[in-house]
Amino acid sequence: MEHEEAFQIYHNNFRGYKEIFFTVAIITIFLLLLLFLFRWISRYFKEINGGIDNLLEDDESKICLSREMLPFECKLNTVKQNLRQQKEATALAERRKDELVMYLAHDIRTPLTSVIGYLSLLEEEPDMTVSDRVKNVHIALEKAYRLDKMVNEFFEITRYHSRQIKLSKQNIDLYYMLVQLRDELLPTFTMQNNSIELDFDENTTIYADPEKLARVFSNILKNAVTYSYPNTKIIVSVENTEKHIAILFQNQGETIPAEKISSLFDKFYRLDEARISDTGGTGLGLAIAKEIVLLHGGTIEAKSENEIITFSVILPVS
Repeated sequence: MEHEEAFQIYHNNFRGYKEIFFTVAIITIFLLLLLFLFRWISRYFKEINGGIDNLLEDDESKICLSREMLPFECKLNTVKQNLRQQKEATALAERRKDELVMYLAHDIRTPLTSVIGYLSLLEEEPDMTVSDRVKNVHIALEKAYRLDKMVNEFFEITRYHSRQIKLSKQNIDLYYMLVQLRDELLPTFTMQNNSIELDFDENTTIYADPEKLARVFSNILKNAVTYSYPNTKIIVSVENTEKHIAILFQNQGETIPAEKISSLFDKFYRLDEARISDTGGTGLGLAIAKEIVLLHGGTIEAKSENEIITFSVILPVS
């Protein structure tokens, strides 16, 4: 009897200690897991913090995180690359803006100086003959017109660039449009005995803003005749695909160096290094053409090989 009672007391005490033991064990395991989780989260945030610090650094180094954080690493590297590209684009835009202001100031100063010079000459020479006075007034007026044209084109390209221009698209008879442009530009072409040949189907139509597209073609044709050899043709052809229509303008002229081709559509760019105005251009014609084409959802390209210069205007069919 005493043995059974002792066993019962031992059994009851053991059960009580067993419950305490298991409770302590569970609490210990929970605390260990919590500590592990806390350390893991701390390392996680430490890595993220390091990745963000690297993200803000202005270098090309890659952000490296642990293997389990590979997706986050990829996202951070993508963000860093995008931020770097945006920064470079912003810096490039700022440089181009400064260049634009510099070129505008340079190009405005030239005709303005001429206007002031000729008007000053008229004021300082009261005894000037009537013929000389008329001649100087005519030259000053031409320079003033050129200055007015330049300022107007500068504001126009600014409006295109900021997408403030709305298109009024409709189906256009492309052949008829180019025939009209050919007739309008006839005096310009006859100066060097150049001509335009339309080498495509007369029934070709295109969906675009007629007034603005005519401006594109006019600027390209004026550029073509300026840099064409005398007594040569400017050939206009069309290439159709399922989704696009390409209008090609080819003229014979001195081959343009490859390093200059990409600059043809820059504002105020002229092929002559001295940036003189012998051709009467403002350096904005092709830049305006590019903005109009982009507004139509198309592209404009140029290439020059073996004394053949080709401008391609590629527009969506619909």
